[in-house]
Amino acid sequence: MSSLVQGFTKSLAMTVLSEIGDKTFFAAAILAMRHPRRLVLSGCLGALIVMTILSALVGWAAPNLISRKWTHHITTLLFFSFGLWSLWDAFRDGGEAEELAEVEAKLDADWKANGGTAKQSNKDDDDLKKQKRQFFSQFFSPIFLKAFSITFFGEWGDKSQLATIGLAADENPFGVVIGGVVAQALCTTAAVLGGKSLASRISEKIVALSGGILFIVFGIQSFLSTVDS
Repeated sequence: MSSLVQGFTKSLAMTVLSEIGDKTFFAAAILAMRHPRRLVLSGCLGALIVMTILSALVGWAAPNLISRKWTHHITTLLFFSFGLWSLWDAFRDGGEAEELAEVEAKLDADWKANGGTAKQSNKDDDDLKKQKRQFFSQFFSPIFLKAFSITFFGEWGDKSQLATIGLAADENPFGVVIGGVVAQALCTTAAVLGGKSLASRISEKIVALSGGILFIVFGIQSFLSTVDS
């Protein structure tokens, strides 16, 4: 039970501090300004839950492919690396502004390429069609798939995904999944309901600094702990 709680709390704290102000956070916020929030939330959150489960499965399987001792050492190294990475981000000038500008530019280009200029003229027709759609067609609508794909591929190979893999290799994978899913739900909901405004009120430097310190604390704890070979 203690290992489950430890995996949950570590995953929850790590994911929240990694996702606030991340590219996928801004993407969810911007998409929610242009599309129905329910579809954007379900698409983004669905992608993040799938990514969290896949990452935890990889981390859980790692000790069966590599010795437990080596996975523990790799996890420790990952925590220290991500801690330094986050601290570097904290003291880099313009990090948040560049991240937001990059996401907005990509989404704006995609928006224009898909006829975004005609949105207002067709808004009434679209609203009428949405009311007539069945749940299944709404769930797999282009908006849902767009939000899902942008978030899924945006998270692939990201710091939070790799950290989840390392955490699941060293902690209870069920706790890691539950903590990660709860954290992703909180962050994604915040992004969809007002992420751009929220991000402007939260200091990106403080978030990155807190994340860096947390990763280093995890690294020290992992380094000092013993593991059966």
